[in-house]
Amino acid sequence: MKNLYFLFLFLCISASMLAQNPLEKAFADIEQKVIEWRRDFHQNPELSNREFKTSEKIAKHLKSLGLEVQTKVAHTGVVAILKGNSEGKTIALRADIDALPVTERNSLPFKSTLETVFLDKNTGVSHACGHDAHTAILMGVAEILSKNKDRIKGTVKFIFQPAEEGPPPGEEGGSKLMIKEGVLKNPEVDAIFGLHIRSGVDVGQIHYKPGGAMAAVERFTINVKGKQTHGSEPWLGVDPILISAKIIDGLQTIISRESELTNEAAVISIGKITSGVRFNIIPEHAELIGTVRTLDPDMKKHIMKRMEEMITTIAKAYGGEASVTFENFTAVTYNDHKLVTKMLPSLELAAGKENVTQIKAETIGEDFSYYQEKIPGFYFYLGGKPKNATKPPLHHTPDFMIDEGGLLLGVKALTQITFDFLNN
Repeated sequence: MKNLYFLFLFLCISASMLAQNPLEKAFADIEQKVIEWRRDFHQNPELSNREFKTSEKIAKHLKSLGLEVQTKVAHTGVVAILKGNSEGKTIALRADIDALPVTERNSLPFKSTLETVFLDKNTGVSHACGHDAHTAILMGVAEILSKNKDRIKGTVKFIFQPAEEGPPPGEEGGSKLMIKEGVLKNPEVDAIFGLHIRSGVDVGQIHYKPGGAMAAVERFTINVKGKQTHGSEPWLGVDPILISAKIIDGLQTIISRESELTNEAAVISIGKITSGVRFNIIPEHAELIGTVRTLDPDMKKHIMKRMEEMITTIAKAYGGEASVTFENFTAVTYNDHKLVTKMLPSLELAAGKENVTQIKAETIGEDFSYYQEKIPGFYFYLGGKPKNATKPPLHHTPDFMIDEGGLLLGVKALTQITFDFLNN
């Protein structure tokens, strides 16, 4: 009799827990699938606008779920639609799918060994920013939601976007092209959500920032013209390499001495310098390529104006000429305040209130920002810090790595957001 009592009590508790967490079994069942998908994408990375096999795998999975699937959106993007059992709003969930020209440096059994030529340079290819994780997470969300259509009021649009890292020179791509090709239409999307796994955030944690969360990104190119001469007789020429060094030094004073950094952060960085062919020839030309990161429109305007003035003036002072051109890469990733307030409880329910933290803005950029220029959007960070990592491996580096234990929370968070946004 006593054993029957305890069996009855156990069944009651189990039934109660299942009633409170109807999706817990689904989450438990999907976790290993998500990890396996992520490892497959990680081992087979593809660069921006070249994500052919990646998109094929995504489309095959989405079609198996019975979703309406469109392929070749913005070259290699995949869009799928899930209609609930009743009419309502439309939510979009976005994942980026492209990899980077970075040679992976670790001993993972699913490490990328792919090599290619990128901008005339031999390089490896790897998911050095976690887009493989984003893709796998959204595939998991799609599977769970497709099996719970009866709980959905409205429509879910899954956006698997190529070229977040930027399309190759001379090509269109990324979120701009997705928008241009109508990804936010038919049906009209009411709000869009996305996440980014972070190697410096502990597993189980979610970080967010209302308003401006990530920076507007400009790519700039500086062309310096000097006068070529023999390296032994520099006084007979004009050294564009010396002028470039002075320009680099001068640009940093715009940040350190002219920018009101107590207002918002700003950055000017040079990432590439090209000049010369031999050790004993002072060349005629130099090219500098870099980025400007801003979070405030007025600061952005001032910095770019001062860059133009300083670059031409410094070159002239040393007897040369120089000009600069700018190319916009992303807008400010702006999390709609009302949407954040409304959906924050969903993140807290998925992760636990104590694990959801508001942070300060960052100077990295995200082309998710272009969706947010059109409709309200909310983009947040997901913890993926590797265990026992004293210094987290940085994004966009050969040593980048994440803890796959963080993937399931991404599935839970986007699933919870979807149910709450559509049904409340």
